[in-house]
Amino acid sequence: MREIAFRWLSANDLIQLFQPFGVINKLVMLRAKNQALLQMQDISSAVNAIQFYTNVQPSIRGRNVYVQFSSHQELTTMEQNSQGRGNEPGYGDAGGMYSLQTPGARTVGFPQMGNAAAIAAAFGGGLPPGISGTNDRCTVLVSNLNPDRIDEDKLFNLFSIYGNIVRIKLLHNKPDHALVQMGDGFQAELAVHFLKGAMLFGKRLEVNFSKHPNITTGADTHEYMNSNLNRFNHNAAKNYRYCCSPTKMIHLSTLPQDVTEEEIVAHLEEHGAIVNTKLFEMNGKKQALVLFENEEQATEALVSKHASSLGGSMVRISFSQLQTI
Repeated sequence: MREIAFRWLSANDLIQLFQPFGVINKLVMLRAKNQALLQMQDISSAVNAIQFYTNVQPSIRGRNVYVQFSSHQELTTMEQNSQGRGNEPGYGDAGGMYSLQTPGARTVGFPQMGNAAAIAAAFGGGLPPGISGTNDRCTVLVSNLNPDRIDEDKLFNLFSIYGNIVRIKLLHNKPDHALVQMGDGFQAELAVHFLKGAMLFGKRLEVNFSKHPNITTGADTHEYMNSNLNRFNHNAAKNYRYCCSPTKMIHLSTLPQDVTEEEIVAHLEEHGAIVNTKLFEMNGKKQALVLFENEEQATEALVSKHASSLGGSMVRISFSQLQTI
């Protein structure tokens, strides 16, 4: 079955949600039922879309979209629809048939198609402003670092917010420069987009694509490909959704069940003025939000204390897009 049924969406909404999964051939809007039928070019595209949206709830303009397979094997053309299917359920109330297949039609998506589903769902079928999704360069050059305070693990903690890290190299002939090799070009583009101009250890970071396609393994490189601290090995869509520029608020998870706000403050306060904290439970696990006075302080806390030990637990830290606690 290549057809997929929808509720409360416009034709453009549907196209944006499903283009990353493959070519869309036809689309029928069932206005009276507030539903639609969409036909992909092949079954595998439809299966990939359904499987992904089963695990990640898609939404448009704040309203949830519900996706399931249709019982129809094939959507007919407009002429066939008007001649012989007016009384068949799902066809008589059609609001319009859109035939979307054109000569030379091709998949509209991203070069890293292994991540396309996660990327599409995370960003509501589109991409954040300023992100093309077409970059194929995986290595990033970071400059204007503070060489007295930065190291490979701190860079890993920061850049791993935007994708998996393969390896990192500090340039000894330019101690304020480093190379960071990301898992793919899309992740590298996210890092460049969101970290360019970020403040860290009193320096404004310059983040650009490197001319080097990858970092050669050597004694002066740190390997992270197999690190269990890489964030995008599991729940990739959720992690893409949380990508943003550094904020004043950080989110802490994998905390000890008996941790207190005082212990969290004591763990982080060396990095800046803490304005507010909130300790809470989600799915039976302790988590916390910590609001700093500015973005630089929050960034320093993240790069310094992500994967650190607190009460015997390894704390995971990311930026939160919440403005207040």
